[in-house]
Amino acid sequence: MAVSIRAAQLSDLDAVMAVEQAAHSHPWSVSVMQRYLEKDDVCWVLQDQQQVCAHAVVQVIAGEAELLTIAVDPACQGHGFGQQLLQYVLDRAVAARAEQIFLEVRESNTAAITLYEKNGFCEVGRRPNYYPVNSIHSENNQPGARSTREDALLFALPFVD
Repeated sequence: MAVSIRAAQLSDLDAVMAVEQAAHSHPWSVSVMQRYLEKDDVCWVLQDQQQVCAHAVVQVIAGEAELLTIAVDPACQGHGFGQQLLQYVLDRAVAARAEQIFLEVRESNTAAITLYEKNGFCEVGRRPNYYPVNSIHSENNQPGARSTREDALLFALPFVD
C-alpha cells in the first residue's frame, strides 16, 4: 500500500474539501480552508494510491500547537489513517518546539475521543453548547423544532514535563 503524508498545497483544495464535506456534519467553508492551505507548515494530507484520504490543519504559535481539524474520508476509514496522520502532526508539532497541543471535539464524536485518548490526550475543559447540531440529527426532529447544540470537549497533550 502506497500511503504517504505531505504538506498540502492550494491545488489540493478540491480534494481536501471533498473529504471535509464527507467527514463533517458542519464542514469548514472553502474560503477558510483556502486560507490555511496558503500558509506554510499548517495543512497536511494523507494519500493512499495518490488519492487524498485525510487531512489535518495544525497551527503552532508561541510554543503551543492547536489541532484545528482532522478528517478522514468515510470511505477510507478503518485503515489506521487517522492514527497515522495524527502521529505525523504530533511529531511536526514537537519538531516546531511546541510544548503542548490542544484540540476540541464534539462530545458525541466517540471515535475521535478514543483516538485522542489512545494518544495521551486528556480532557481539560468543556465549552457548553458550542457546536450546532442539525435538526435531522436531533432526537426532537419535529417540524418547527429548533436545532440543538452540543458541548465541545477540550483536550490537551503536553510534550514536556
